[in-house]
Amino acid sequence: MSEPSSSAIASLPTSTEGATLAELSQERPVFVVLLRHAGCTFHREALADLRAVEPEIDAVGARLAIVHMGAGDNSIESAERYDLRSATHVADPDQQLYKELGISRGRLSQLLGWQEFSRGASACLLKGHGVGVLKGDGLQLGGLALINKGQVVWKRPLERASERPDYVVEVRDALKAL
Repeated sequence: MSEPSSSAIASLPTSTEGATLAELSQERPVFVVLLRHAGCTFHREALADLRAVEPEIDAVGARLAIVHMGAGDNSIESAERYDLRSATHVADPDQQLYKELGISRGRLSQLLGWQEFSRGASACLLKGHGVGVLKGDGLQLGGLALINKGQVVWKRPLERASERPDYVVEVRDALKAL
């Protein structure tokens, strides 16, 4: 897998600051979380998880950026609902950044396997994340990346729709690449 070009990253504007991820990464490393489609219970679970660990991500020296496939106004809705207003939100409806980072679309076994049903039922029903209307590519998997000084220095595609990363461990591992 080839490294994404910084020009592609630079051309993707944020919906909250009006700066690019490359520009934001000049100040401090940007820890990027690329989400599944907005109706997915795992998307909602990830936002709740990020809300809980955002102060820790900041404390280890990274800025949190959340990438979603919806239109720009969806990021404002998510920011308010999950109290993630201080995070950078990037609308990527064409999945440009997903493609540039090599975050693939899932196979059926990665999207609808036993693990997805089991964890999905728990996240949806027991933890109250629910399921919403499909907004984005229902086959797109999520991923993680670290951008520093305009360059992608670390990335990790998620292997399954139900994968639930420990974001603090991931950002610490990513920062080791600096």
